[in-house]
Amino acid sequence: MSTTSAPANRLAHETSPYLLQHAHNPVDWYPWGPEALARAQAEQKPIIVSIGYAACHWCHVMERESFENEQVARVMNEYFVCIKVDREERPDVDQVYMEAVQAMGVQGGWPLNVMLTPEAKPFYGGTYFPPTNWVKLLENIAQAYAGEHRAELDGSAERFAQVLQASELEKYGATGDTTGISVNDEEFKLLAYNLAQRYDRERGGTNRAPKFP
Repeated sequence: MSTTSAPANRLAHETSPYLLQHAHNPVDWYPWGPEALARAQAEQKPIIVSIGYAACHWCHVMERESFENEQVARVMNEYFVCIKVDREERPDVDQVYMEAVQAMGVQGGWPLNVMLTPEAKPFYGGTYFPPTNWVKLLENIAQAYAGEHRAELDGSAERFAQVLQASELEKYGATGDTTGISVNDEEFKLLAYNLAQRYDRERGGTNRAPKFP
């Protein structure tokens, strides 16, 4: 847990015990809300949504290893808009992105870390990541999103949101017209497989993460 001697971020104004635990991280955390989503769209940056709860052991481990680390925080702050969510405060947001990650073929758990487009549509996710793997994953995503693979990621996220019924995501900031959209079973399986396999699982650590109740 961060010490109170470190400068406070936006979470210092929250009431959730879990968010307050992260109020002195060097990560430029936002709480879930329109301010973070507006910044992501204005700067066209992908979003990290990190979801947990106060009593979660592995949430504290990832905070200690990654979110309190100045070098890791620098990568997160430079390339992403970073959002912290207390699943006990916002079970609605947790449910949306937990279902998305599970549909990608990843076993769910907490901490839940999901990568979104600036429109809040998920394209990758996992649970606990060791710090080296976390940084490598973030750098890979940032490079892909800044380069020629952005259209591919955006396209995958758009279709994935449609498969998961984007009307549910609209409640939390994602929009999209699904009129006339139809994805058959084979397309869904292929899309979910491609999303789950987009980054090296061995190096990314996704399928080796501890699983939690």
